[in-house]
Amino acid sequence: MWLNRGRMFQPLSLFVGLRYVRSRTRKFFVSFITWVSLAGVAVGVAALIVVLSVMNGFEGELRDRLLALSSHARVVVAAGIGGRAADHDWQGALDVLAADPRVRGVAPHVELQALALRAPEMLPVQLRGIDPALEPQVSAAAAAMLEGRLADLTTGSDRLVLGSVVSRLLGVVVGDRVTLLVPGVGEDGVPAPRLREFTVSGIFEVGLHDHDGTLALGHIDDVRVLAADDARAFGLHVRLTDPMNAPAVAADLAPRLGADLALRDWTQDHANYFRAIRIEKTMMSIILMLIVGVAAFNIVAMLVMVVTDKRTDIAILRTLGASPRSVLGVFLTQGVVIGWAGVGLGVLLGVALSLNVGEVVAGLERAFGFHLMDPGVYYVTRIPAELRTGNVLAIAAAALLITAAATIYPALRASRVAPAEALRYE
Repeated sequence: MWLNRGRMFQPLSLFVGLRYVRSRTRKFFVSFITWVSLAGVAVGVAALIVVLSVMNGFEGELRDRLLALSSHARVVVAAGIGGRAADHDWQGALDVLAADPRVRGVAPHVELQALALRAPEMLPVQLRGIDPALEPQVSAAAAAMLEGRLADLTTGSDRLVLGSVVSRLLGVVVGDRVTLLVPGVGEDGVPAPRLREFTVSGIFEVGLHDHDGTLALGHIDDVRVLAADDARAFGLHVRLTDPMNAPAVAADLAPRLGADLALRDWTQDHANYFRAIRIEKTMMSIILMLIVGVAAFNIVAMLVMVVTDKRTDIAILRTLGASPRSVLGVFLTQGVVIGWAGVGLGVLLGVALSLNVGEVVAGLERAFGFHLMDPGVYYVTRIPAELRTGNVLAIAAAALLITAAATIYPALRASRVAPAEALRYE
């Protein structure tokens, strides 16, 4: 059945449903539950958008810090293959990488597990030998440190640049000497550790314990002496034009390097970090979506009360020729409009807060006199946020489905009202 309003034609169910939404009910409690339902949906959607945006921001911050002194990909000796470094075609791998337009830079490196000795302290460190002339091509932090701390790393200088946490735990400053011990085994099977004394020429701080608390940088020629030509210590650092495309590039280039060499991208090296973040984001999404679920139950309760209050109206519509399907559409329209209005409001509020979360947090800190991210405790002193369109669309779609599903039972109940029974005592 269609209703003619001037030149506008609307289905009866849509017209009556929108009238019910706009009309003021005589029942204060029903009106109150309606507004609570709408506000609940809006708050749940907004909270979910803001929380996921902040978690995306922290994920991006972690990724940037992890990649500050790490490459986007590494060429290493394949698992289970050892021998001497000279036994592998490093130059062939370098040529393959250099010829690919997706590769921005390549630099050789040597990496060892060592024990730093500075009486009375001992500390395990990751000793990395780099070429200061090439490493800035694959490391943003190395490029930033070149003019200061890395410039002193020259062949035969026996100098180290230490992470800030390493230097603090060892109790050393620039100019102090540190002994590095690398475990090894002689030809006769007897342990034969290799020792070398280095001078601390600089201290760096990236803001991530994986670097600041474990890493020691030296010139590749000085560190190569401690590696004793062990192929497992050698490799190539690779920088890509798009680090987010690293898995696909690694999968494409790895077969060209030969069976004895493997290409590992940064998502494999730091898989545990990002797996933990994905789990946290999933759990937070489920928990916060429960807010929308509770608001959806309020929509159910509100519509059930509206159906009870409108039994006479339903009976009159039925006697005038409205079908049960039309009555079903009336209350579906009312519930969907209320629920989707809450979703729309929540999306607008969530997007606005996500885009301005830094200013909002700064204003709260000034107003209440506290630091949410205390610089004395955290490396990250601000609340980062990264709003992703895909997240917003997924949250909105899930909320729309939940609120739409909440209207089904009350609408079915309204469509089954018997006109004669509803009008019997009227």
